[in-house]
Order: sequence, then C-alpha cells, then structure tokens
Amino acid sequence: MANPFSTWPLLALLLALPTLLPLGAALSAFTRLDAQLWSHLADYVLPYVMPNTLWLLLCVSLGVSLIGTALALLVGLFDFPGRRFFSWALLLPLAMPAYVLATVFVGSLDYAGPVATWLRQRGIELPELRNLAGTSVVMTAVLYPYVYLVVRSSLAVQGARLLEAARSLGCTPGQAVRRVALPLAAPAAAAGTLLAAMETLADFGTVAAFNYDTFTSAIYKAWFSLFSIDAALQLAGVLLILVLGLLLLQACAFKARRVAVVADAAATPVRLRGAAAWIACASCTLVLMFCFVAPTVQLVIWSLANLSDMDVRLATAALRSLQLGSIAAVVVTTAAVMLAYAARRAPGPLVRSATRVATLGYALPGALLAVGLYAPLAAMMASLNARWDTHFLLQGGLTLMLLAYAVRFAAVAHAPVSTGLARVRGSLDEAARQVGLTGWTLLRRVHLPQLLPSLAVAAALVFVDVMKEMPITLMTRPFGWDTLALRVFESTSEGQWQRAALPSLAILLAGLIPVIWLMRQADRPRLSSTASHGPAA
Repeated sequence: MANPFSTWPLLALLLALPTLLPLGAALSAFTRLDAQLWSHLADYVLPYVMPNTLWLLLCVSLGVSLIGTALALLVGLFDFPGRRFFSWALLLPLAMPAYVLATVFVGSLDYAGPVATWLRQRGIELPELRNLAGTSVVMTAVLYPYVYLVVRSSLAVQGARLLEAARSLGCTPGQAVRRVALPLAAPAAAAGTLLAAMETLADFGTVAAFNYDTFTSAIYKAWFSLFSIDAALQLAGVLLILVLGLLLLQACAFKARRVAVVADAAATPVRLRGAAAWIACASCTLVLMFCFVAPTVQLVIWSLANLSDMDVRLATAALRSLQLGSIAAVVVTTAAVMLAYAARRAPGPLVRSATRVATLGYALPGALLAVGLYAPLAAMMASLNARWDTHFLLQGGLTLMLLAYAVRFAAVAHAPVSTGLARVRGSLDEAARQVGLTGWTLLRRVHLPQLLPSLAVAAALVFVDVMKEMPITLMTRPFGWDTLALRVFESTSEGQWQRAALPSLAILLAGLIPVIWLMRQADRPRLSSTASHGPAA
C-alpha cells in the first residue's frame, strides 16, 4: 500500500481541497443562522423557490425520460428510413445551451415576437410562455439527449438480439419492447434522467430568461440585489441538500445499471414497414426540427439582420471568451493529469476517495460554487492580514473565477485523461525505470507523449464548457470581463432577444465540438461488438 504521506496522495488531497471549500461553506451556513434573515427567507423566498425548483425538476425529468427513452428504443431496436442519420443527429441539441434555446423560444413566441405577432394577426393567441410549462419545454428539448445517449448505448451493448429472442417466443414487437427492452433500459434511463435533473438544478440562464425563480436565481439575487452573502450561502446550503440527494439516487441508478447490462452481439434491428416506418421517421424529424434545426435557422436569420452589432464590445467579449476558455483548459487539464497520474502511481482508497471528491464539482451548480468559494476565501484572506483589501482581490480576481472553473469542470477533463492513461501499459513504466526515468521525468518523457490525443480532447471539452458557462462567470468575473455568454444574458435581460443572436450562434458553433466527440464515443460499443462477433446474419 502506498504511504499516505508520500507525494502522490498528498497531491490528490490538495487537488480535492477546492471542491471541499464550497461544500463546507454551504453546509456550515446552517450553524450560524440569523433569525431575522432566516425569517425573511422562510417567508418570502423559500415558499416560492422550493416548489418552483421541485416542479421544474419533476417536469423536466418526466419529459427527458419519455422523449429520450422513446427515441433510443426507436433508433436502437428498429430500422426505418433515415435511422442512421437520426442515430447521431438526435444528439445535436446537446450543442445548444438551454439559455440559447430560451432566447429563440421567448424572442419568437413571446407577445411581441414575430411568430406570436403573425399568429395574432390571424386571430390565434398564444398562451403565456414565461412560466413552468415554457421553462420545462425548453429544458426538456436540450436535455433529452442525456437519456437518449445513455439508453442507446445500453441497447448497443445488450443488442437487438434480446428483441429477436422475445419475438421467437411469440411476442409481437410491441410486447417485446414492453416486456424486455423497457425493463432492461430502465436503469440506464434513470441514470440519464438524473444527469438531466442535475443540469436542471444548475441552470441559471434559462430560468432568468423566463423569469422563473429557482434556487440558482435566488442565490444570485440574494448576493447581488440584497447584498447578503449569508443569505446566498444559506440558499446554497438548501440547494446542496437537493444535489446530494440526486447524487445518492444516481449512485443507486448506476449500480442497478451495472447489474442489468448483458453483453451480447448486435443483431439486425426490426424493419418497420408502411405507415409505421414513416411515423417513426416523422417523429424523429419533428423532434430534431423543434429542438435544433428551427432554432439554429432563427439564430442565423437574426444574426444576419443584426450584423451591425458586430462592434468592438462584441469582439472584446469573444476575445475574453477565448482567453478564459484557453486559460481554463490549460489549468483544468493540467490538474486532471496530476490527479490521474497520482491514482496511477499510488492506487489506494485514499487517492480513490480524493479523486471522487475532486471530480464531484460537475454535479454542483455554478451559483453554489461561486458563492461557496468566495465566502471562505474572503474570510481566509481577512484573517491572514486585516490590512489587505480583500474585496478588491476577490471581487475583481481572475484567480477566483479560474478556481471555480477548475472545480466545476475537473470531471470533464479527468474522464478522457484517465482513460488515456489506463491504455499505457504498466510494462512501459518498468522499462522506463530501468533506464533511470522516475517521477515527473517519467511523466514528461514517457506518458505525456502518449496522452496527447486525450489531452487534446480534455482541453477542447473544458474550453467549450467554459465558453458556455454563465453563472460562475457572471458572479465572479473581474470588472469589465464580459464574455459571449454574458452578452446573451445582458441582451435577454433587456428584452433585446434578436441582439443576443450573434453571441448565441457563436456559442452554439463552439458547442458542436463536444457533441461530435460524443457521437464518436457513442458508436464505439456497436463497432466493437461488430468487430468481435461479426455481422449479424
């Protein structure tokens, strides 16, 4: 067993420390409750924010589970016109942040929007959109691919052969799906639904566009409207309890999913004929058009109509986004390499636990991380030297923002890096040690050259996520550091929906990078199965 006081376990613990800071700050807020402040929150904030958040979680979870599972079963088990195209095209909505779709949705269908105006001229009144229903529809449209991807991958591993076996026992296709495919896909659907639920809890831009208050918007208002860091921390503590509950459910779902997976060769999907085939094709087309194609076309139209908005301020926001994305990609990928290498050099329960904690940040909402990191760091600086201007150092500090990015996106970089490092054979390490290469020299001269593809993937994923990130950037940015995401937020806050099109389109184009990577990863189980077992007869 590795010495717990050696370099590598200590390095892993050090990398896990930034994640523990916001967790501790949010939970410790309950130990110093101010009666007057808590009375205000209990009377005027929680009665609205709590049911709003829970209802949104419920509606989005139901929506993504139904749509994602249905599309995955359709594409994974049946053959119909356009199936190969839809198998990857249905992932495209992942490239569009929910707040970008909200911009198109509200800007087009709100009372003064072009679509609502055109319909009203013909005697058709659209219902109110800025409510639970509208917010749920938009978030379901961009989050259903979480369920679709996980369930489709599960079906690729299990194979359509299970459906064939059920049909050979006398089941109709519908009965086979209901009795065999759905029960086997249920754990994967639950896991994907919980991922979408975590994204729902973390969302800020969408609920702000719809004026639908949840915990993330309440934290922002408590900090920047009430100017109360304690109120923000206490709201963050309640939000953290919800997140921890979802993490517990996710652990149970993944455990059930591992039990349910049955490795088998892929089989030929059931061919749909006649009306059933065209209904399947039309269903996939409708989802893709509503969730990706139509919003993208609308963004292009608005962008072309507002080319005059390409001024110095927009160029500066784009440059800041590129700078932040590049710096964060280097910082987070470097931390991921050190964390993965520590796990390789000193495998043991201590390093494994530190790795789990360090990669927990992706489940934590950005608003929680922003306030949870600011409060303890400000207190720490004040205690070190009362003469320091801590407000200046933190409120206008790039370090705080990068630290929050590192906590939020450590898991994003760690996944491809740890996978790439696992492919490096241990015999190569032994051979390198025999010629005198150890420690950091071994990492630099042997492992890093073989990790270059994984490092490129990790850096690209972090870069894109930072480009899209809104609450952390909004709440921790240095003065004057506007980004493309913040330009979208400012424009939509002022009701200038069309002026938000140019930065939204740029973010959408950047978001295609991880989706393309996901498409390639999603096809690997099917290709591996075909290579191992040969094509189905």
